[in-house]
Amino acid sequence: MPDVRFFVEAFVTMFVIMDPPGVIPLFLAYTFGRDAHERKRIAWQAAVTAFGLIVVFAVFGQVILGYLHVEVPAMQIAGGLLLLLVALELLRGVAQPRTDTVRSNVNVALVPLGTPLLAGPGAIVATIVFAQQAAGRTVQVATLLVAIAAVHILLWLFMRFSAAIIRVIKENGVELVTRIAGLLLSALAVQLIINAIRSLMQTG
Repeated sequence: MPDVRFFVEAFVTMFVIMDPPGVIPLFLAYTFGRDAHERKRIAWQAAVTAFGLIVVFAVFGQVILGYLHVEVPAMQIAGGLLLLLVALELLRGVAQPRTDTVRSNVNVALVPLGTPLLAGPGAIVATIVFAQQAAGRTVQVATLLVAIAAVHILLWLFMRFSAAIIRVIKENGVELVTRIAGLLLSALAVQLIINAIRSLMQTG
């Protein structure tokens, strides 16, 4: 029998951290100017990339961090800095013109959408914590994988159908949500760094 309580805890936590509805303005910003077919491709590639990274850290997270002698707060600070750079690009409008990205053959589905925006430090740390709780229990491990898959399916659905929003809010609307997304993302990045520093101070 599946562990329903564990599934709900893992699903809700991952949903709140990865925030599928909140991905929409970021996805619109990074696919601005692309046709519908390319946006669909980017949507599923970003979801698959994030899912693959999350599963890798669920299975090998503690081993990887231990081998590299990296503490979880250090990873949070690094991820927060990466997100802050992306947020500054959104606020300055640097990330908006997608034609430059197409010419340079940069796949935004992998970076920054797949990681660090979807599979970011918060989601990775949460995955490692839940994997620790499920360690040695096959049912809970399977339940965690199902919860992770469910959240990523929702991520794909929100990105996949966000193309319809473009027809409603037009280009000016995309520019507006891009600036708002940049502001919110910068706040999230700073909060990640603050949480990591607090954790280091408590353990120190």
